[in-house]
Amino acid sequence: MRTIDVSALLDGARFNAFHARVLFWCALIIIFDGYDLVIYGVVLPALMQTWNLTALQAGMLGSCALVGMMFGALFFGPLSDRIGRRKTIMTCVILFSGFTVINGFARTPEEFAICRFIAGLGIGGVMPNVVALMNEYAPRKIRSTLVAIMFSGYSVGGMLSAGLGMLLMPSWGWPSVFFIAVVPLVVLPLLVRQLPESLNFLVRQGQFDRAQALLAQAVPEYRPNAGDQLIPAKGQAGKVAISQLFHDGRSLNTLMLWAAFFCCLLMVYALSSWLPKLMNSAGYGLNSSLAFLLVLNFGAIFGAIGGGWLGDRIGLGRVLFAFFTLGALSLSLLALKSPLPVLYLLIGVAGACTIGTQILANACAVQFYPAHIRSTGLGWAMGIGRIGAIIGPLLGGALHAAQLPIQASFLAFALPGLIGAAAILVFLWHRPGQTGCVAEKPLESTPT
Repeated sequence: MRTIDVSALLDGARFNAFHARVLFWCALIIIFDGYDLVIYGVVLPALMQTWNLTALQAGMLGSCALVGMMFGALFFGPLSDRIGRRKTIMTCVILFSGFTVINGFARTPEEFAICRFIAGLGIGGVMPNVVALMNEYAPRKIRSTLVAIMFSGYSVGGMLSAGLGMLLMPSWGWPSVFFIAVVPLVVLPLLVRQLPESLNFLVRQGQFDRAQALLAQAVPEYRPNAGDQLIPAKGQAGKVAISQLFHDGRSLNTLMLWAAFFCCLLMVYALSSWLPKLMNSAGYGLNSSLAFLLVLNFGAIFGAIGGGWLGDRIGLGRVLFAFFTLGALSLSLLALKSPLPVLYLLIGVAGACTIGTQILANACAVQFYPAHIRSTGLGWAMGIGRIGAIIGPLLGGALHAAQLPIQASFLAFALPGLIGAAAILVFLWHRPGQTGCVAEKPLESTPT
């Protein structure tokens, strides 16, 4: 009889077609997750004109999806540790795609707000689960890179929102961009067939045949034997208590991660919601304003993938500190009057170091927590971070309503970057040898 440490085998695997399949489907989910979220910033100028919304009303409307995301992350993260990631992901896809499509039929701000809240539940719930699933199956040597590539789908979705908004809205109005969200529902049957369940979850549930079959796909060198005893990642099965996030010396680092998530998401959603409107108010046309949102998300792709590559080499913690600092600097420089090419460059850097930073923070969180509390840990970090995300659009609305120059808005958006950098610095100081955000080393599998 052999004792097989599942996590150790997955960590040492070579990238193959199975990993590519998991990466493809997780990235596709994140693309439409990002599309459904960024879409509000795209339609905001049109909504304010159509419904005569004040800046504060627009900020509150933009926060509806983010409130839903907070509850979705807090609820669906722990739920998946109990019922499995696959079922949870499917439920979330149906929620965020279905209600985004229905959003296109909204005729009042109240109807719009309800649909955005329910869609937000799915958006917030799916993120920690696809990140945790990709992290579980990704080989350790390229884990940060693969998670970053997958989560850069958020920025691809944001670019699709801006691009399709520029293409469709002049002729078909703002509802047209919401109807594109039907695509995930169309491909859902394929997703059900192709997306694997968490191996650690299957082992804990005693579904050893399914677990062995998946393990053989992820690690072709593994040959299943009837007597194999599969050992899940360290941790106890059963109900996951939130208090476990603070066990084994994780208290300070958990709090610092929460602070970093809060600051980063505040910057991300303040920019995503208000950048087109701010630039429109500064004298740029609607399509030009949406082009800034396109550049913001384009920069995020480079930030996420480049940061993930660096993270695999020098540690995600160090990269996060550098990105927070650079993000605050680029937003501060946006407060200065610059030529258009320089403006585009600064917005691209801001995208790389805000949205890109959040993508890397997700990867850091799932690597920091042990597998049995991974979704719970990331779900709560994102849930606390959603408070910052909710404040972001409200802050943008308040600054806009005060009729302050746009420079004041960019300086206000830069301040959380400095606070986030300080939180990551404390995170690194508390565990100076853990710059890769890894809380524990994998156990070796041993034959018996």
